[in-house]
Amino acid sequence: MDLLTANDRPGTYPESWYAASAEALPPFPAAQGALSCDVCVIGGGFTGLSAALHLAERGYDVILLEAQRVGFGASGRNGGQGGTGQRLGQAALGGVVGKTAARALWDLSLESVALTRELAAKHAPEAGYAPGIIHAAHKPRYVPEFHDYAEKLARDYDYHEIRPLNRDEMREMVGSPCYHGGDIDMGGGHLHPLRYALGLARAARAAGVRIYEQSRVTAVTKADPARVETEAAQITARFVAMGLNGYMGRLEPSVAARVMPINNFIAATRPMSDAERAGIILGDHAVADSKFVINYFRFSQDNRLLFGGGESYGYQFPQDIAAKVRKPMEEIFPQLKGIEITHAWGGTLGIAFNRMPHFARLAGNVLTASGFSGHGVAMGTLGGKLMAEAIAGQAERFDVMANVPSPSFPGGATLRWPLMVAAMLWFSLRDKL
Repeated sequence: MDLLTANDRPGTYPESWYAASAEALPPFPAAQGALSCDVCVIGGGFTGLSAALHLAERGYDVILLEAQRVGFGASGRNGGQGGTGQRLGQAALGGVVGKTAARALWDLSLESVALTRELAAKHAPEAGYAPGIIHAAHKPRYVPEFHDYAEKLARDYDYHEIRPLNRDEMREMVGSPCYHGGDIDMGGGHLHPLRYALGLARAARAAGVRIYEQSRVTAVTKADPARVETEAAQITARFVAMGLNGYMGRLEPSVAARVMPINNFIAATRPMSDAERAGIILGDHAVADSKFVINYFRFSQDNRLLFGGGESYGYQFPQDIAAKVRKPMEEIFPQLKGIEITHAWGGTLGIAFNRMPHFARLAGNVLTASGFSGHGVAMGTLGGKLMAEAIAGQAERFDVMANVPSPSFPGGATLRWPLMVAAMLWFSLRDKL
């Protein structure tokens, strides 16, 4: 079965609130015949669009190939949160890569959020970037860990945008009995992800990028020049930049062994009154909790609660996505029992075994960045910029990411799915108990 078509119609955005509230671009043509360029970018999400835009601004002739529509995948469906830090905490990172590299990774994470904020302001102000992410502890014993981490960031990284929250402060900010404290990080933020992706596509097109949709890549030949093939086109390019995340498939086996697709789901409620909204989240902040199968939520610009919850690990989405998301939403917010859900959708993202992005130089002129593990809004955007820098001969920052160990899933691409399902079920059970 094919992830690109298992749950979606070719050339059509999913029936999400994002798609319903965004002004889609006219379709770009499919790639046809023999084409050539300096750089062929594969993937029309945040990573590919950012790479194409930054390369074009450097004067490169760029072709971008997207198998469906720009922003079609996780980039146009996700929770819209762009947080600081990497997917692993700084203490854990220090143990893996050492203090110096951990500091460099922290600095890159801050840049990723700043870059996202700047690009959204410049190219997609309608995406409504807003600061503030609340991290909510679903168990009392996690609260000291949240507070200690905020103190560590202030002490060791001179970062003062994050503030601990005790139980009463958390209950005031998030109207749920399920959370016992945590923190609020005003350095992170959230936005409308599809509007942001479409803004990047408009900017890339204006910068001279040749964008082709409905142009699925079937093969990449690593040579000089490289050769990229679709069903109807053959592209020769000095460089190739891949930004495929959960949609890599078997195109590059070494990446498939390290980046696994999983599905996540979001529902949008009817618009709420200001009084209803204040009883759910105080202020225009996003929230993410401490469960392994994370719940995340925020309000849309028209006062709908956008609640993300639940995962699946096969190809097919559940038949009733609204029911799947309603269950954790009503557990977190009992006062929303029975509220109308107007939209519910799923999306596929890429996770890495150690939850750190997988950056790699697959050949001297072929680069990849994927496996953002839920941090793709900001880190995917920066990943595209770092690939552009590396292609331009400034690879130091790309190498900071590429030097992070990136182990394969046990069993590689063949056995990763059943083993990951077993692991996820165990972690889900741990959350419940």
